[in-house]
Amino acid sequence: MLLVCLVLVALVACGGRKTSGYAAPVRPQHTPAPRKTALGRTAVPAAERTAHKAAADRQTGGQATVVAAGDIASCGSPGDEATARLLHSIPGTVLTLGDNAYEGGSAAEYAGCYNPTWGRFVGRTRPAPGNHEYETAGASGYFGYFGKAAGDPSRGYYSYDLGEWHVVSLDSNCADVGGCDAGSPQGRWLENDLANDRRRCTLAYFHHPLFSSGKYAPGIPEVKPLWEALYSAGADVVLNGHDHDYQRFAPQDPVGRADPDRGVREFVVGTGGASHYAIGGPIANAQAYNDDTFGVLKLTLGATSYDWRFVPVAGKTFTDSGTTNCH
Repeated sequence: MLLVCLVLVALVACGGRKTSGYAAPVRPQHTPAPRKTALGRTAVPAAERTAHKAAADRQTGGQATVVAAGDIASCGSPGDEATARLLHSIPGTVLTLGDNAYEGGSAAEYAGCYNPTWGRFVGRTRPAPGNHEYETAGASGYFGYFGKAAGDPSRGYYSYDLGEWHVVSLDSNCADVGGCDAGSPQGRWLENDLANDRRRCTLAYFHHPLFSSGKYAPGIPEVKPLWEALYSAGADVVLNGHDHDYQRFAPQDPVGRADPDRGVREFVVGTGGASHYAIGGPIANAQAYNDDTFGVLKLTLGATSYDWRFVPVAGKTFTDSGTTNCH
């Protein structure tokens, strides 16, 4: 029985947990499995990783694509192998939303668990750290693995431009980076970064969601100051992980009031492959949710708008898609 569960775990839970999924209508819309090592998998040769360094960060005009998920690689789960297969067919910049390598984000776990799957796309990856990364002192496994792509190890946050968008990667492990409030080093940096940006559209991503209908409902209040800065600057999209499920919210302000004109749309995409957390019931402004499907969120970033589509792993049918103009 144990062997059967291990083979089928990416498709169904052994206990037959009931599916929970809903999407409010907006608009209709392989690689071989790696060999196992003591930690779970073999390393990926540097040449193979470099081969995936496509046009991701060279998308400088017109339309750009990002593909995102968090809560990704565990040597005890094949879920990240299934989501990594999706990345082969989706070009663009890969965003990790934290908790990239379980259980503690160590160098050994990045090498043995993350590297053979999502590590194949490290050349086009712009990461963000999760709380599990900081179970290794200073998140040294994370910063050592991603190098310059993860920004300054003393900060953990950075920004860049992609197509016509300004993109901000933040570190929501507030206690580990000197806080997330407006007077903290990260808060002051974020306010200055946004003030100097002149692009019409802005996307931010970090691990902990301010709003959630899942295990961490109604959300993580420590990141509210980050939201306040983003909202004040007219940001359009926030991507998070931490809750191991998929959720889409209507544009809203930092206190959770619907704001179709200036609000920020939050996506929770904790579906990278580690495990699932149940959603008991939707909180205010929840428009779509699912708690039994691994997958990635594909965002097509246009000059004045963005399209989204949740792409499920093989064998699953839940999806969610739509389009929205930038502020």
